Amino acid sequence: MEIVQAVLALIAACIGFALLARRLNLPYAVILVVGGMVLAFIPGLPSVTLDPELALAFFLPPLLQASAWRTDWRAFRANLRPILFLAVGAVLFSALCIAVVAKLLIPDLPWAAAVALGAIVAPPDAVAAAAVLARLPMPRRLVTVLEGESLVNDATALVLYRFAIAAVAAGGIALEQAVASFFLVAVGGILMGLAIGWLAAWAFRRLEDTLLEIAASFVACFASFFAAEALNLSGVIAVVSTGLIMGQLQHRVLRPDSRISARAVWNFVEFVLTSLVFILVGLQLRGILDRISAHGVLELAGLALALSATLILSRFLWVFPSALVPRVLPGPREGRRTAPFGHLVVISWAGMRGVVSLAAALALPLDFPQRDLLVFLAFCAILATLVLQGTTLKWVIRRFGVTEPRVAGMGPEEAAARRHVAQATLAEVEQRAEDILEGAVARDLVSEFRERARVYHGVAAGSGQAELEARMRIRLAALRAGRRALLEQHRIGAVNDMMLATLEHEMDLEELRIQRLLGTR
Repeated sequence: MEIVQAVLALIAACIGFALLARRLNLPYAVILVVGGMVLAFIPGLPSVTLDPELALAFFLPPLLQASAWRTDWRAFRANLRPILFLAVGAVLFSALCIAVVAKLLIPDLPWAAAVALGAIVAPPDAVAAAAVLARLPMPRRLVTVLEGESLVNDATALVLYRFAIAAVAAGGIALEQAVASFFLVAVGGILMGLAIGWLAAWAFRRLEDTLLEIAASFVACFASFFAAEALNLSGVIAVVSTGLIMGQLQHRVLRPDSRISARAVWNFVEFVLTSLVFILVGLQLRGILDRISAHGVLELAGLALALSATLILSRFLWVFPSALVPRVLPGPREGRRTAPFGHLVVISWAGMRGVVSLAAALALPLDFPQRDLLVFLAFCAILATLVLQGTTLKWVIRRFGVTEPRVAGMGPEEAAARRHVAQATLAEVEQRAEDILEGAVARDLVSEFRERARVYHGVAAGSGQAELEARMRIRLAALRAGRRALLEQHRIGAVNDMMLATLEHEMDLEELRIQRLLGTR
């Protein structure tokens, strides 16, 4: 019972901290970590210890698959070169810089342990920057590259992390062996992930039940990770590959209600797991500080400051010289021109570390050389980037003008897509109007579908936005009036609870659609 009560109390605390972050307009990861630190020092609270194996095996697979699931594969593939240049090159370079500085400052630290520390803190986290990026009208390609980097860089860092831990256990590993093994586990992880993803899609077609399909998506997530790890392949890369495949195939193999429900369930799981990781690290800080008390306060502060500064500067040192390589970094124009200075600054500054780094730090073996010191330094580096970069990224984006005007109302691309859908549906209804049995009913519907096609054609041409918004406002007002009438019928007993839930669900979906068209969601 105690573990259940503790988890429920932590989730309640996460909700409160998330509300506080919204009120203060700060990244909620910052508030969660700081809140966990505050809770850790409350007298009488028990110390928290998390099983290292649980940290990676339980938290990482669903978090990585959730990110991969919603990835825009077309945009990801179109920007693969800049994404890989950051997700592989920048991560390895940052890890190397951290390892060198850590070895210089802590001479007794084995090189493999220093590399492990670098691998822990090297990958930036999209979760930490997502809230800021979503609120600002940034160029879409820049957002795609940053989000794509955060999806792939975790795999790069954790494969390096895995080899560093193995090198510590084995007393060393040859460089050529490490490079060959790196590609082997990466390619093997991709193949395993693709196989599990296709198998899950095959199962979705046959389950035909929302609850079973959502449960199968979680089974596929963990199956991909554990199957790859059992074969000494990269479980992280396998999970990302599975998520990408399932994210693309969901439009053909999942039913509409399953897609809606799955999105809600996965969003909830992602919030809970992310919040728990951040707050659990904060809660463990007291025990870590007690175990490294032999180091002086000034020494610890100096080490944390030096490594945090190295982590931030190393990204600048990689991004700006790499801008000399044509068609690698994102910019406003395609071709062989380099990215503008402001874009390079934003890319360099959008390097907040987050949940993956925290989970990797917690997953260090308990007998790892100077484990508590490394966890503390990783925690400080993550906190420094979250507080410094997370709270100023919005200002940096605006200061360097890395924005693009947002189109009021429905954008031309969306309007064109809706026009094509409306024309296709109109053609189907007109065809059915010639049918002997259904013709009379279809002819009654032709005018409705023809009018819908006309409105979307006007929006796509740039002249029908006002009419569309007026139509949607009227529909929304009518829908809400209908909901009030339904609730009144339920109050007097004319509608039972089951019927209320069914009709209300239909109305809720319609209201969400209207709000989306009005741009209020």
